[in-house]
Amino acid sequence: MDFLKPFVLPVEARTPERQEFLDIYLPDDLAGPRPAVLVVPGGPLPAEVRPTQRDWPVFQGYALLAASRGAIGAVVDHRLYSPEAYAVGASNVEAALETLRSDPRVDENRLAVWFYSGSGLFAADWFRQTPSWLRVVALSYPLLAPFPGWPVEPRFDPIAAVAEAGDLPIVLTRVGNENPWMAQAVEKFVTAAAKANLEIVDVPDGQHTFDAKDDTDESRDAITRAMDLVLARLA
Repeated sequence: MDFLKPFVLPVEARTPERQEFLDIYLPDDLAGPRPAVLVVPGGPLPAEVRPTQRDWPVFQGYALLAASRGAIGAVVDHRLYSPEAYAVGASNVEAALETLRSDPRVDENRLAVWFYSGSGLFAADWFRQTPSWLRVVALSYPLLAPFPGWPVEPRFDPIAAVAEAGDLPIVLTRVGNENPWMAQAVEKFVTAAAKANLEIVDVPDGQHTFDAKDDTDESRDAITRAMDLVLARLA
């Protein structure tokens, strides 16, 4: 099963603090509140899929990488079980961010949110209304337009919303071997983001979920560059 393949960038294992729908990975140095990176897995996936995405090595890997670099990494179980459930999933992401902000170990004014694949549609809300504490939005091989026939609410339209993002830093990781529908939407997003604060990390030979499927130096370099960009915005 591809989703259980290891993260292609080696990271030091850490045991997370497990809350009901949120796993928190702490850095070694907790001298003072630290910035936090919330990893938002993809979807929708049926509720019965096991393990849940917060236990997939790829999403743990990004949180562990953030922790190894001095930030607090976290992975949310957003419970996005169907295309009809995007509003529920978005509320759960928002709740996870507020949980992090209320943690005394987290600098409440320095958070990042990182969307993957199908969770990319959630980004629209944050482009339209960006709180001052959200320092960067990252998108990896994102779905930026619902697939045909999906009953998704119009509000989840990052392509339309990005024009309202202002100076919010956006880090987009774009793969060369993407699903054609998703690739077309990414290109429309890049065009719509012409005046946005957008930085692109290209993975020319990368597949969708390259960070688990493609065990290459290109993959590792792309992950590292994207994390560098995200953490620089949190510094």
